[in-house]
Amino acid sequence: MLPTVSQVLELDALRRGLPQVVAGAAQLNRPVRWVHVSELPDVAGMLHGGELVLTTGIALPDDREGLARYVRELVEVGAAGLVVEFGRRYFDTLPRALVHAAEQRGLPLVVLRREIRFVAVTEAVHALVVNAQLEQLRASEAVHQVFNELAVEGAEPAEVLRQIARMAGRPVVLENLSHQVLAHDPAGRTEDELLEHWERRSRAVRPAGRTGYDPRSGWLVTVVGARGEDWGRLVLVDEPGVPSEPQAHPRAMLLERGAATLALNRLLVRDRESLERQTHRTLLSGILTHALTVSEVALRAQALGVPLEGRRLVGVVLRRRGGPLPAALEAQARLRDFTELAAGAARSCRLAALVGALDDEGVGLLIALGSQQDEHTALEGFAATLRRLLADSGKEKDGTPPVVAVGSSVGSVRDARRTLMEATQVADAALHDAPGARAASYYRLPDVRLRGLLHLLRDDARLQTYVERELGPLLAYDAEQGSQLVQLLRVYLEQGRNKSAAADAAHLSRPSFYDRLHKVERILAVDLDQVESCLSLHVALLALDAVRR
Repeated sequence: MLPTVSQVLELDALRRGLPQVVAGAAQLNRPVRWVHVSELPDVAGMLHGGELVLTTGIALPDDREGLARYVRELVEVGAAGLVVEFGRRYFDTLPRALVHAAEQRGLPLVVLRREIRFVAVTEAVHALVVNAQLEQLRASEAVHQVFNELAVEGAEPAEVLRQIARMAGRPVVLENLSHQVLAHDPAGRTEDELLEHWERRSRAVRPAGRTGYDPRSGWLVTVVGARGEDWGRLVLVDEPGVPSEPQAHPRAMLLERGAATLALNRLLVRDRESLERQTHRTLLSGILTHALTVSEVALRAQALGVPLEGRRLVGVVLRRRGGPLPAALEAQARLRDFTELAAGAARSCRLAALVGALDDEGVGLLIALGSQQDEHTALEGFAATLRRLLADSGKEKDGTPPVVAVGSSVGSVRDARRTLMEATQVADAALHDAPGARAASYYRLPDVRLRGLLHLLRDDARLQTYVERELGPLLAYDAEQGSQLVQLLRVYLEQGRNKSAAADAAHLSRPSFYDRLHKVERILAVDLDQVESCLSLHVALLALDAVRR
């Protein structure tokens, strides 16, 4: 740590001059980076900041304005202080203009009442500065060694904060961008004392720059993040009112190194999880496409810590409900986050599972249940945990839960494809159900009923022919005219053939709705008052959804 003006004045080399502070006494804690001896009135142009200027004053200006300008230039360049020796120009007192200017601008001004050897002062101070720099270098090396080890070991945030608090001797807090505490180390204080009204207190501290000191609160703050993505702040908490002393320099370096370690470890964890997800996805894809043999799947899954042999295997497919698809990069990020949340839900429920993206919109799981695990309880717990994690993460802004579709359980790896395929078919069919329409938290094949059957048959040419025969003319009319009569027919049938309710649901006046409904009847050559005709058309619409999916 660099010596302060106050500490320099305690050196024997300066005490021989009987130093007396005549102005700027409140700023004696300024760090002294160097000592500069000069008799030039424009010495400020040769300084870089932090210098203690020694002079006899023989060349200082005579006029009030010149003395004020001399002090102003020293302050602007960041000089630590000014020491004037009596005996050459001044004998008993300094010019009042000089003292007044120094006091007004907060520049420490010291007089030496006895002559001394300036070279002795420079030697003593420079030795002190060099020793301080060496000590700071040693401290820096110690900090880097500690945090390099923490980074290599992939230390948890709590361990990183424990080291910062130990080395700084002060409490430290890691918060997110919403000023919520993620981890902390009170360094001997009570948690209540440290964290009480934390969000309110933290929001009031906004220092400039990525690292800054707030003298009002005594907090040293640095931003935590990497690759242009900031995700939190690291706060070193000191007593309110503590001034920004030179001790802030090593603490700033310590805090920044801790923040870098936290950011690096988060990237490593995220990359490690992504690599794990890629491996899981490869296995799931290998099961679905027969690209891997049964023995290869079992062996690789066992190596990943997901034993499949001798377990009941249940395929699960997760899909988000409707809404506009985001841009490609955003969609990839959302799918990655969704997959990680699904993996986190499985871990929280202590379920051994392969978890990976199946396509651009869905996530697949192959859950391996032990003999003591109840299937329904495990699936209910997983679905509930996933909903909670989604809500906590804020990823589902509209609050709509995803579709959780489950296939029939199987008893061998050889049949794993069947349960995954069934779960996929159930998920595709269940997407058309209204959110919250069911009490159960997941879907199985019996739950999707006719829609599920039609989805299973969607590739059958006979079903496609049926759709065209029933709806083809109306689809062609909509395509040519840009109308939405197919959607109007769908609303009418979904409202149980209640024309008034359907008109309200379609946001049309009743005469306008009735007129369009008659147009549907003419185009399709059907009577919509006949139950059988409406049933046939409703099945065709459900089949159209399955075919288009």
